[in-house]
Amino acid sequence: MFPMPDFYNWNRIKVRYCDGASFTGDVAAVNPATNLHFRGARVFRAIIDDLLAKGMKNAQSALLSGCSAGGLTSILNCDNFRSLLPVGTKVKCLADAGYFINAKTVSGSQHIQAFYSEVVALHGSAKNLPASCTSKLSPGLCFFPQNVVPVTRTPIFLVNAAYDSWQIKNILAPGIADPKGAWKKCKLDIKNCSPTQLQTMQEYRLQFLGALSPASNSISHGLFIDSCYAHCQIGTQETWLAADSPVLSKTTIGKAVGDWYHDRTPFQKIDCAYPCNPTCKNRVFDSNEQQD
Repeated sequence: MFPMPDFYNWNRIKVRYCDGASFTGDVAAVNPATNLHFRGARVFRAIIDDLLAKGMKNAQSALLSGCSAGGLTSILNCDNFRSLLPVGTKVKCLADAGYFINAKTVSGSQHIQAFYSEVVALHGSAKNLPASCTSKLSPGLCFFPQNVVPVTRTPIFLVNAAYDSWQIKNILAPGIADPKGAWKKCKLDIKNCSPTQLQTMQEYRLQFLGALSPASNSISHGLFIDSCYAHCQIGTQETWLAADSPVLSKTTIGKAVGDWYHDRTPFQKIDCAYPCNPTCKNRVFDSNEQQD
């Protein structure tokens, strides 16, 4: 008999993303022209209150998780989520592909920093971002996990590709920084990348790992950082706990998260660059390596 995987018999609640600011928005006024509501923080609280009333108040264990904007939600709302559950509940957070970094574009502009500042201003997010961060930095900078995770008290596990495909496409080489479309084919398929572009992606990986380093300072946090060119890896069996899932130290994401959550084994692993991990279906090749 094979042992049952972790979390197999847990109640799982999936919350659809209805807010453009990772459930931090809180603007009372409604835009009369568009009828848009920016009240993600209120939605988050209403959902949690509803779940508590339906039995979550009796939960002994809870894990707040999400992918991409949901992964960022898990980071920005981690301590908040913990505060809403009863004392004594074991609470941790799992962020998949949500560790967006504050990096310059290929043209040298601060595109993502300006964009996040605009999001925070539009949604009135400042009041719902962690005060442990906003007391020291501007609200726009507190939308970046690298400034929030170090001051988060609740344990967080970070699953991310060091070559996150969304970040390569939208932080490193967004269209606004690539008006001639030199990166277009490369972003769609890394086999089309030139040696120079691959080297730029390698340099981005180093920036990502530098921004990630504060998260590794706490043994309560977990890390699974592989070398895939991917975005979101916990949502499918193929990448979570299958025979051919990505592995670090011979451990799948599902096993690493389970061991960390249940305090069996701490897990903070970062894959070296290609060709160290052959388990990724779509890898970034070093510019000095021969492609198959």
